[in-house]
Amino acid sequence: MSYTMLHHVLPPRDGAQNGLEQAAVRFLREDCEGLRFDLTKATTWEQATDRDGTSLGPCQIPFNQEKDIDRLCLENAIVRFLHSGRKEDAFDVYFCYLEMFVGDYEKTRRMIELLSEFEANGSGLLMKHRDHYAHSVYVFILGLALYGSNEWYRQTYQEQYGIAEHHQAACHYLQFWGMAALFHDIGYPFELPFEQVASYFEVEGDQRQKRPFVAYQALQSFTSIGTPVRNCLKELLGGKDFATINQLFAYLLAQKLGETYGFSQQQMEEWLAQKPTHPEKFNHFMDHAYFSAVVLFQKMFDEMGCPLHLEHLDALTAILMHNSLYKFCIAHYKDENNRPLRCELHPLAYMLMLCDELQCWDRTAYGRNSKKELHPMGCSLDFSANGIHAVYLFDEKEMGKVNGFKDDYIAWLEKPVGKAPTLKAYSGMFIRQQGICQFQRDIQRIVDLSRIPLVVETGFTANLFAEHRGYLSDSDFINLYHFAIVLNGRWNNAAWKAAKNAGQEESFLRDPEILEQFSDAFKVLSLEYKLSNINQAKAFARYMNEIGCFYTDKAVDFPMVEHFTPEELQTIGLLEHQRWLQEHYDMGWVYGTPPRQERELLRQHKDMIPSFAEGQFVVTAQDARDNYNRLDKAEQDKDTDPMECMLAMLRMFDGLRIYRLR
Repeated sequence: MSYTMLHHVLPPRDGAQNGLEQAAVRFLREDCEGLRFDLTKATTWEQATDRDGTSLGPCQIPFNQEKDIDRLCLENAIVRFLHSGRKEDAFDVYFCYLEMFVGDYEKTRRMIELLSEFEANGSGLLMKHRDHYAHSVYVFILGLALYGSNEWYRQTYQEQYGIAEHHQAACHYLQFWGMAALFHDIGYPFELPFEQVASYFEVEGDQRQKRPFVAYQALQSFTSIGTPVRNCLKELLGGKDFATINQLFAYLLAQKLGETYGFSQQQMEEWLAQKPTHPEKFNHFMDHAYFSAVVLFQKMFDEMGCPLHLEHLDALTAILMHNSLYKFCIAHYKDENNRPLRCELHPLAYMLMLCDELQCWDRTAYGRNSKKELHPMGCSLDFSANGIHAVYLFDEKEMGKVNGFKDDYIAWLEKPVGKAPTLKAYSGMFIRQQGICQFQRDIQRIVDLSRIPLVVETGFTANLFAEHRGYLSDSDFINLYHFAIVLNGRWNNAAWKAAKNAGQEESFLRDPEILEQFSDAFKVLSLEYKLSNINQAKAFARYMNEIGCFYTDKAVDFPMVEHFTPEELQTIGLLEHQRWLQEHYDMGWVYGTPPRQERELLRQHKDMIPSFAEGQFVVTAQDARDNYNRLDKAEQDKDTDPMECMLAMLRMFDGLRIYRLR
């Protein structure tokens, strides 16, 4: 049944049957049936009579229908991201997860937005650094696909948490895997300043061990546990009392791994205390994983007061150990006596380390050396037969660089003097010893893959995302949330219309009381309508590209746009109508003319395409034009008014101006 509370056919998905997209979507559609349902209420469309769910407004649809729509929002967000790879579409996945499982994006937004902001603005000063914001979403999706396609991992996870029913187990996994995967790198804003100082000296060829370095002090308040959370932990952990997060994490890891890897709780607590304060004891590296785990604990439990369960602690310790703590303190994975992590010891940590290592494609390079390296732009994955077959795809335009490396390597093999030539990261996947490349060998030393066979190969492809990333306009996508709030708030708002007619949009939007009203109105929307406003804001860059305009915060010698021409508005209106139609078909809406009070329940809308048959999903530009032309002026204006609002918002929130290409 998959979505038991939705009664219209949903669009099929692209890709190979056992590939990444299909496997991830199948997990969400089939395995997570009943996600977040209230089982005291009807669980099928035919039986539903309550109106306890929210859509455009409260009490419009059944409670469990809202939950199925939320799950479909997450599915669509994942598919959009896989098709584009854009950080703006990664944003949707974070937003869905936080709205579904944490409950208030407003309170958590800076936690993840800081990561992208720091990387985009500060990482160019580093010798090597690559994206971690979109990377974390790829890691999340990989983990969904692996869980859904690997019988052995599912069984291990269900045994670990004592969950026999497979739908219940999948829903449980989605929540706690999501926490571990999406937030495992949010501590990078602490590592980046350390690396910036180190890179300053490495430019001159100095070793970082001989130069000044950054360390963090005054961490007492940062790692202390508040009384309410401390009392909750006592109940969870059999009366044990922990004053600091370091004490808590040390106890948890010693319980899970101490006997296997030969370390004590005291030893672990010392490592954790020294991680931020004495990086010289860890080969002069700062471990972002430590800060990720501590920041997330403080935000969710001490600050927001979220319910705390043992599984949350497993997600946090998975984050904590996914980087250098496990590799160099616990397992010493490069030593001869290394024991790769077995899944049953910590299933979430196992999955996080596996997916974190596998996900190395389509990652924006920020560091100076990283930009010179050759990294895969895509990956063709096959999860058949409980295994992983990964073909890492490199840009076919780099074939000359690859052939040059191969020539150098062949020459070195014939006369092996000095170190073998390399071309990171291609050479680590291409060169094989005993049939296995170094990239695969490293993963096998970190996690035990005896039950999940891994095969790594290389290939070449054209630029997979060229058509999705070719816009001149570039904005700080962090303000998408602000844009969405205003786009929703100005809807049917007489004061906004009066300000627009008077040319006072910016002063209107600077009124804190107005913005608070808009924010409150946005918060009570369902996830579907929040995302609709967000995606409307995201589409603006594409629309500017189509009419020969762009926006930027730089001073440029092009005519500035104060208003759009009627012809430009016509083009924008058609594009926005096509986007709106496609969004609605993807969300299971169809054409219909029900009474207004039944529209959300039946998911029928009069502005959709009357001639579309059920099961027809792709909206072409001609489909949109034909349908747009049948609408009256008031309906057509709904597609252009939001875009005129964006003119004022870009100036206000981003300090941007729109220009027309000559």
